[in-house]
Amino acid sequence: MAGDLPLDPVTFEVLKNSFITSVDQMGEQVLRTCYSFVIYNRDFSSALHDARGECAAQGNQDIAVHVGTLHFTCKDVMRFFDGDMHEGDVFAINDPYAGGTHFPDVRLIRPIFADGKIIAFSQSNGHWSDVGGSVPGSFDVAAREMFREGLRITPIRLFDKGRFCKDVAHLIASNTRDPASIIGDIQAQSQATQVCEREILRLVNKYGRDTVETGLGAVQDYVERSVRQRIAALPDGEWETVDFIDRDPAGSEGMIPIRIKLTIKGDRAIYDFTGSHPTISSIYNSAFGTTFSAVAAGMKTFFPDLPLNSGFYRCFEIIAPEGSIIDAKWPIAVTGFLMPFEKIMNSIYEMWSKLMPERALACAFNLEYLLTGGLDARSSDKPIFMFYDWLPGGWGGRNGKDGSNVTTACFGTGLMSQPVEGQERANPILTTECEILKDSAGPGKWRGGAGVVKTSRMLQAEKTVISYICDRERAVVWGIEGGLPSMPHGLTLTRADGKGEERLGSIFSDVPIGEGDIFSRPTAGGGGFGDPLERDPALVIEDIKDDYVSVERAAKDYGVVVRTVDAELCEYEVDMAATAALRAKIRAERVANVRLDPEIVAENYRSGMISALDAIRQHAVILDWGTGALLPKSTSQFREVFERRSVAKWSTG
Repeated sequence: MAGDLPLDPVTFEVLKNSFITSVDQMGEQVLRTCYSFVIYNRDFSSALHDARGECAAQGNQDIAVHVGTLHFTCKDVMRFFDGDMHEGDVFAINDPYAGGTHFPDVRLIRPIFADGKIIAFSQSNGHWSDVGGSVPGSFDVAAREMFREGLRITPIRLFDKGRFCKDVAHLIASNTRDPASIIGDIQAQSQATQVCEREILRLVNKYGRDTVETGLGAVQDYVERSVRQRIAALPDGEWETVDFIDRDPAGSEGMIPIRIKLTIKGDRAIYDFTGSHPTISSIYNSAFGTTFSAVAAGMKTFFPDLPLNSGFYRCFEIIAPEGSIIDAKWPIAVTGFLMPFEKIMNSIYEMWSKLMPERALACAFNLEYLLTGGLDARSSDKPIFMFYDWLPGGWGGRNGKDGSNVTTACFGTGLMSQPVEGQERANPILTTECEILKDSAGPGKWRGGAGVVKTSRMLQAEKTVISYICDRERAVVWGIEGGLPSMPHGLTLTRADGKGEERLGSIFSDVPIGEGDIFSRPTAGGGGFGDPLERDPALVIEDIKDDYVSVERAAKDYGVVVRTVDAELCEYEVDMAATAALRAKIRAERVANVRLDPEIVAENYRSGMISALDAIRQHAVILDWGTGALLPKSTSQFREVFERRSVAKWSTG
């Protein structure tokens, strides 16, 4: 760890902020010149690296999932082309086994020369809408190995001393379903790296090469020093937790555990994943690079005022059992790494909430991807279309404040919600509903944020299939400090032939879909923070007025009895005497309700006596939400953590 700053304070601050601005300018260039609608909605990130490949600066809107991986891929390119880099070169890589994320995230890396010497690297990473593979969008949940996931790009030269390697670029693009957009995105990302190069060379001309190189190291030392000082001020100790992936599609019933032990020792944090499940037979595995990024992103949430660079990464260590779900090796499928990624982030939120209770927050909803592709029959030449959608949802309740409503996932907070008008212009799909979902927020003294529901109808299309990549249908978004869970994810499909609604759930690929078919999916809200029976009834009334909470669930979840005076005028009253009585009744019965025989709960659900929210929030029971069948192992696992996070914090008096 470095000592005093090697630059005067003014020059240091100017360079620190200039480095970040140079990365932000890369993002603006990509945003304005990209071809893919996915990238346009900010599924991209950029970075500036020093001559060793270490990250010196990230942008202000770079998404969390990418930021802890970009230095790995920069170093892999450096190793591969050691001694063979020249001014004007641009290299590409998307290899998750070399520290990347998944195959759709393609990185372009440019060495920056000054006086004939490499002083830095600029990197632009964009999520391409398709990189080949067995299904449109390159997310085949049934893939066990990478060979069905798409094109793996190990380090390759795309620009040779400024000359565009058209043959190489077209080879890559021709292995995707949208080659024209891929060529356009290559050019956009390449130009973005050049924007950063121009800014760094401007700084070199103003301050000198040595000063800029010193600054690239100094900003990392500054972050390291600041983080270590804050960690050292915390008590030494150990904190443990577990979160789950819903299932192994080819395995037996039961959720897949990811176990983490955090150790604070002096000025360092150690994350030990010993005991996490081995890799599973789907794409829901994480290579080490993305596990590293999840730790970095989760921990960085508790240090929001500091810039992010490799100085931050020096302050923690990861122990990852090889071959586990959080350290998958080639050729294990990893495109769905975002599922373990978000479990890791939320687990870190939970543990650091103990260390910094003033910043505590409960579990956030899980990012979901909907991918529909086929031939657009609205046009006579029937081009391939790719509808790739994600939705916002709710973040967890906080210590003293409700969770954020309708917010992009913690996986990628820089993402934008895609405008349906743009989607409808590019794809034969009509959105018929997109609104905040009532009762989706996890109840608590401070409730979670609300999720949304979106419904769409297929228009004129041929040879169309749909895939859905999601989780937390069983490992439902959880509350802390006595807070309650949210609701299960899952997509439903209504066929145009009138045969009724079919629940497809949260994980499937390559399901045929035709004109007139309707598909709908919700996103969960965030988990609740604190005992919901301690929530101010006046706040419950405001939630009812805002359509966040129904009158029925105000009584069931918060014990607040509300009388509707005039719903259209949003006039409601709390019956304080009835509320006091109901809260006393719930307090007296709720622990027994959580421990009720799960078979009885399942039968009550199948008979229509209770809802899915009742089963989850009052009884901590996990079912097959389509058939109502009890999932005994998943229920046992869910109840174990529910007892620790919620029941143990309830008062019974």
